[in-house]
Amino acid sequence: MKIAVIGASGFTGRLVVAELARRGIEAVLVGRNAERLRAAADGTGFEIRIATIDDQISLDAAFAGADAVINTAGPFARLGAPVIRAAIAAAAHYVDTTGEQHYINEVFDTFTDAAADAGVAVVPAMADDGGPSDFISHLVGQTAGSVDSLTVALWYRDGSLSRGTLRSLDPDLLFDGALRYENGGWATYGAASHAAWRFPSVDEFVGVSKAALPPVATVPRHVPVGRMEGLLGGSFDVLKDGIAPAVIDALPEGPDDEQRRQGRWTISVMASGPGGRIVRGEVEGTDGYGKTAVIAVEAVRRLVADGAKAGVLAPSQAFAPESFMDFLSEHGVRWRVTEG
Repeated sequence: MKIAVIGASGFTGRLVVAELARRGIEAVLVGRNAERLRAAADGTGFEIRIATIDDQISLDAAFAGADAVINTAGPFARLGAPVIRAAIAAAAHYVDTTGEQHYINEVFDTFTDAAADAGVAVVPAMADDGGPSDFISHLVGQTAGSVDSLTVALWYRDGSLSRGTLRSLDPDLLFDGALRYENGGWATYGAASHAAWRFPSVDEFVGVSKAALPPVATVPRHVPVGRMEGLLGGSFDVLKDGIAPAVIDALPEGPDDEQRRQGRWTISVMASGPGGRIVRGEVEGTDGYGKTAVIAVEAVRRLVADGAKAGVLAPSQAFAPESFMDFLSEHGVRWRVTEG
């Protein structure tokens, strides 16, 4: 098994490289800066290959012989499509760590036929927010049987964001541009259905904003649902106003090990069905960036070792949700589905 990692010298990319090395999986590190790639590969024995996203020929060559590609190089709306094209051309499965809702829909619209024809799986949004929220939503929908409305709320606290994450955030798309699934399609909408949300393990309600969360783009593809929207817990006034590139450039590349350990994230899902039936799902974890690396590496391992149907797939279409969540439980992620 050989996995190509593009964006391998970035903050999340280096965590993915470390996870591949920890699990003894062969990797090829791909990027434009040889010195940074050599630093990322230090002590692993991994091969490095130079390629740039605006040079399709170099990308195609970089992925040659790879069984799968992990893409950690955002912003994905600007940089993702050439990488997917190169992975498909190399007949390699593809996984990325995007959280960009609009981009996820574009991947389904653009690459479904090409991926199916090539016999490969393309699975976007395999990160701490996209993968677990898709899996728990599927399990909630499975328990509910019939779902009129599905709401996913995500709450990050006690941590910090990497420069790459901040650069990938488009405040207009993340907040006002958030999509809601309704009447068989996705569209922007007005006010959120909730102004506050009761998350597990806390007594008080938490203020929430409507937000362009990844599961809203993926879950309706495998859970029959009338309406679905996403909420983000906490205050994000700084992000809504936008952060100047110079300010982002002056920040640390990402949280240090202690900050990562302290960072907590919670996914809370509520499904409403006929007769007022309520089914809830909860996922809680720490170190979102570290868990993203674990999720992305396990995803490509399963695609290569176990196989998957070809095409662009939501996480729950590519993998058995309960099995994947049980795997994450071994890494300190807690989850449950309850009725009432």
